Amino acid sequence: MTSDCNEALQAVRAAREYLQRGDKHNARRMAELAASMAPDMEEPWLILAAVASPRASIAYLEEALKINPNSHRAREGMRWANQRLSTQQQKTISSQPIKSEHLSHPAPGKGPANRRSPLPTLLLTLAVVLVGWAALSGIASPAMAFIRTNLVAPTATDQPFWSEADIPKPTYTPTPTPTFTPTPTFTPTPTPTDTPTPTPTFTPTDTPLPTSTYAPQPTYAPPRPVNFYAGRWVDVDLSYQRVYAYKDDVLINSFLASTGTWLHPTLTGEYSIYIMERYDNMEGPPGPEYYYLPNVPYVMYYYKGYALHGTYWHSNFGVPMSHGCINLSISDAGWLFKWVSIGTVVYIHY
Repeated sequence: MTSDCNEALQAVRAAREYLQRGDKHNARRMAELAASMAPDMEEPWLILAAVASPRASIAYLEEALKINPNSHRAREGMRWANQRLSTQQQKTISSQPIKSEHLSHPAPGKGPANRRSPLPTLLLTLAVVLVGWAALSGIASPAMAFIRTNLVAPTATDQPFWSEADIPKPTYTPTPTPTFTPTPTFTPTPTPTDTPTPTPTFTPTDTPLPTSTYAPQPTYAPPRPVNFYAGRWVDVDLSYQRVYAYKDDVLINSFLASTGTWLHPTLTGEYSIYIMERYDNMEGPPGPEYYYLPNVPYVMYYYKGYALHGTYWHSNFGVPMSHGCINLSISDAGWLFKWVSIGTVVYIHY
């Protein structure tokens, strides 16, 4: 395995641990690191989909389906993301603000009647005071007395033309200023808030990496093979993506497998194991689909470069994934490696 692939697997493990602890920020960061180092690995895209927004989740799941079109987890995640997006759109529509009708307020200056100016009243009061003061002052003044004696003819009576009188000084009573009473303003009734129904959060299935333990045996009865062989032999059913270990006609063990895709199908027929390697390097032909996988464990070659072997670069067993070989989990391949021997028959069919 290359350095980038090793680091990508470590980043995926760290992302899963962060996701289980609820630390979405670090889970996203480690998944992005894994996706940048191994863009053809499905697991980082599934983790990114689990911590992203609905639209981003759909984009990440589309990347996962490009890598593995038959991925059950990616398809389940796509349904989950579409459900989240639909719920989000419904919330956006229902939360549009309701325009309330605003009551008109009186324009500034258009309140109660304007207060009358007190200036005319003050001027009238001042004139009366001055006239009264002048009259009082003339009684005691010699000049005014001379004018009154020599110029003003006396009347038929000895009474003076005018007499002193008490002229009451008007008291200024301020006109009460009307108090502006503000018009009550309209207080809108709060619109009830729609409490969203919790949407189940999609969490990618924690598929064991190379350190996974042996998967439990299926409870269903496997299809009975057409051919039987004496002693120990291996039956590979491409239709069910299963490998069965038989002794004569007795089923000893069975495993989920990943055989060749439709672009690189696994060959059918009757073969025999002719080389067994505890570890071996595997390399694809030059070209756009070239690959190099170092230290592949428990390799059992049965025809040219075709073999049953352990797999550390994916864990999507039960779905065709390989370039023609028969992929098993490392623990299942280890069990089979110890059980078979050189010459063991391998019968492959649909």
